[in-house]
Amino acid sequence: MKNPQRKDEFENNPVPTQSALRSFKNMSKAKPSPLPPDTLVGEYRIVRRVAAGGFGVVYLAMGSDGQQVAIKEYLPASLVTRAPGAVIPTVQSDKLSLYRLGLKSFFEEGRSLAQISHPSVVSVMNFFRENETVYMVMNYLEGASLQDYIITARELKRPKVFRESTIRSLFDEILRGLRIVHQHKMLHLDIKPANIFISDDDKAVLIDFGAAREVLSKEGNFIRPMYTPGFAAPEMYRRDSSMGPWTDIYAIGACIYACMLGFPPAEAPQRASGDRMAVALKRMQSVYSDNLMEVVHWCMALDPLARPQSVFALQKELNKGGSRRYTKLSVGDKVRMQLGAMGTGKGKTAASPLGPGTKLK
Repeated sequence: MKNPQRKDEFENNPVPTQSALRSFKNMSKAKPSPLPPDTLVGEYRIVRRVAAGGFGVVYLAMGSDGQQVAIKEYLPASLVTRAPGAVIPTVQSDKLSLYRLGLKSFFEEGRSLAQISHPSVVSVMNFFRENETVYMVMNYLEGASLQDYIITARELKRPKVFRESTIRSLFDEILRGLRIVHQHKMLHLDIKPANIFISDDDKAVLIDFGAAREVLSKEGNFIRPMYTPGFAAPEMYRRDSSMGPWTDIYAIGACIYACMLGFPPAEAPQRASGDRMAVALKRMQSVYSDNLMEVVHWCMALDPLARPQSVFALQKELNKGGSRRYTKLSVGDKVRMQLGAMGTGKGKTAASPLGPGTKLK
């Protein structure tokens, strides 16, 4: 359902320029080259590259009927190379089995997503094998990611990044879609602001599922993790851990946190050794309701069993009616937080924006 207040808030926060986003780009080795424009894959003609990450490349393409589509190509940068102008990726023999494992998972992900029809879940129209890889064909969306809006809103230096009503409306939509995903026995496993897309017609859509990425992360021996620090649940750091809806729910809590404070929470292992999340959230105590703070704490519990075990349970709490309490900071709280900030050497804002090597995504 459209929310005029939310749309107004997003429209008043223009998408940041490339220079504003530059500090959020990862420094990494050269990635395999994208497909050249006018390359034909299946019945689609590549127009241009839209985005690229460590796991794949997304293109704008045209179907034989003239319809614009987005095509995601399985192209894990840690496993393949591809020269400019080439079409088929090159995989070293010692990485071939892992490449094929991820390929199979990516294909199955496309098959599962094609069975889901929900406005808050990216629509997969087609998926096929070609050029020794897999392509996933999706609706092409116009708009910007939630990450883009958070960065822009944070730079305006207002007391709150987004209004509470905007946050509740946005995540109500996302949770409706995520609930359908979980009912299909799937997990997203890479929920973050960069993977929540706000379309020009004011729809919030979950994109870029990470199940195949998670397979490679568990089976491979990569120096750099394939999950996103700050948004990845603690169980994602352990090979022998059990993951479920509670894993995605941790990431939802981290996204709400980012919408409130303008930057991601500390990554899970850091929180386990000394958790300062409560201190960071306390700064927003008089800005956001006690209930919303409690929702974030609940979602981001380090113990998976202490989190909501289903999206439905979280929806019930997030949609609770009645008046919302806003507990104001006491003088003592303010003094203690000021002293804590001085102790960290960071002045009044002990919680800084993104640290080196971390992306708000």
